[in-house]
Amino acid sequence: MNKEIKELRQKFKKYDIDGYVIPKNDDYFTEYSKINRLKIISNFSGSAGLAVVLKDKNYLFTDGRYTIQSEIESGKHFKIISYEKIINCNLFKNLKLGLDPKLFTHNQIKNYFLKHNKVKFLSNNLIDEIKTQKVNNNIPFFSLKDEIIGENSKSKINKIINYLKKNKADNLFVTAPENVAWILNIRGGDGPNSPIPNSRLIINKSKKIFLITEPQKAKKLIKEKKIKKNQLMLTSDLPKEILALGGKSFIIDNKSCSIFFENIIKSKFKIIKKEDPSYLLKAIKNNTEIDNMIKSHVIDGVALTKFIYWIKKVNKKKITEVDAQIKLEKFRKKSKNYLYPSFETIAGSGENGAIVHYRAKKENCRTIRKSDIFLCDSGGQYKYGTTDVTRTICFTKQKPSIKNIYTKVLKGHIAVANTDLRVDNTGIKIDKRARKYLNQSKLDYAHGTGHGVGFFLNVHEGPQSISKLNKVKIQEGMILSNEPGYYKKSSYGIRIENLVFVKKIKNKICFENLTLAPIEKDLINFNLLTKLEKNYLFKYHLDVYSKLSKYLSIKEKKWLASYI
Repeated sequence: MNKEIKELRQKFKKYDIDGYVIPKNDDYFTEYSKINRLKIISNFSGSAGLAVVLKDKNYLFTDGRYTIQSEIESGKHFKIISYEKIINCNLFKNLKLGLDPKLFTHNQIKNYFLKHNKVKFLSNNLIDEIKTQKVNNNIPFFSLKDEIIGENSKSKINKIINYLKKNKADNLFVTAPENVAWILNIRGGDGPNSPIPNSRLIINKSKKIFLITEPQKAKKLIKEKKIKKNQLMLTSDLPKEILALGGKSFIIDNKSCSIFFENIIKSKFKIIKKEDPSYLLKAIKNNTEIDNMIKSHVIDGVALTKFIYWIKKVNKKKITEVDAQIKLEKFRKKSKNYLYPSFETIAGSGENGAIVHYRAKKENCRTIRKSDIFLCDSGGQYKYGTTDVTRTICFTKQKPSIKNIYTKVLKGHIAVANTDLRVDNTGIKIDKRARKYLNQSKLDYAHGTGHGVGFFLNVHEGPQSISKLNKVKIQEGMILSNEPGYYKKSSYGIRIENLVFVKKIKNKICFENLTLAPIEKDLINFNLLTKLEKNYLFKYHLDVYSKLSKYLSIKEKKWLASYI
């Protein structure tokens, strides 16, 4: 037993509980946070998970992306359980589970635990009592110019006020920082890989707004007259400030309003539970945002293409996975518009590629062998845009069985890219297209095919996604990833990922690629491709060459031309 689990269990008697629940998210419900209580207690470093520590057993719930990783990191002390089994969880019964009400929504608690167990809300976070995490919370927010965003915050607030009036509501409580960022056209430094401004916002139907954060974070915004001093609310004052507000009702967001805040609002106002309208409004990018994303992807494509050429054709040394990811970032850093990675790079060679969200660490990573296939999933935050791309690379001739599977993944990737969105207009329909060729061979992958992407914000943003469950209508201006894959435990991983945006051409609605980088031709069995698929690859690589070649050396150009 690790010492953190032991210390946590020692607190059970004091707080009169039988167990304690630790989610991955922080109190802003962000996926990637500088605070990671789940890692402290379980050693699990993935982006989605939840632990339940009981008096004599421990459970870690996570999804198919992390099946192998969670066993490696946490299997010694935790029983790993598939995430779907947390719904009406019956692995333990009639227990009193302690939890921090700032980290859960009412829906989560109801769906997870209340059928077979009881919960007790604790004002202290027990993981923080064991170990505090020092985080710089004082990085000031900054505003983005209207010409970069393409729509001013006044226009966005008006859209939300119309939504309030339509739903006969007086106030909206915006609890997701990325939505605050979108509404006010601001960014911050609170995410490890996203320019997130940790804050909340109240919008009243009479156009009053209140930004909820610390004064030092808002000082630049006040100086720039982005907000006024009397529009600032301190987080610590929020309980009493909310109760002083006018109106009779509040819309709160199901996914990001905690039990803690819901209970405060409920004590005075009628609660209307709906999805914050900012999610969908933010998902539909305007022309300016799309243009900036296109520019960012040209810069990113140059860096990745130079890296692929270097690792396949130039590098003669033995390098590790960490060496490879450092080299890739060096290529990205050559652009003055590059800021930092949009997530922690996944650089998995051989068997490590089979760990869907593998993270190479200096002390335990592999040296890349010539016989390996190498999966590299990476992205950047640029001024102004967010990128995310995966390429699977080989260095020598591979077995026909591997090439056949890679080609089936590629066929799924092309099927998604060629979707007629007038017909297949939801993630659930498009997802079937991606898996079709793998499924014909009774193969599959345990993750979604695509996620929504923010504009100079989070690399993962909904409500749209391409998955077995998502029914949100795909609309013009949305940006998604297209990333089918296949993973053979202890052997290799394959994934091909481009970002795409939804474009309207005359009467047709279709995906257009943002990502520009060659797709590994040495892993393709061209006999398995149809004429249409071969034509798609030709056009894609022609597009890559025409947009990137002027930034490449003569040798790089010649090599890239061989993909056409």
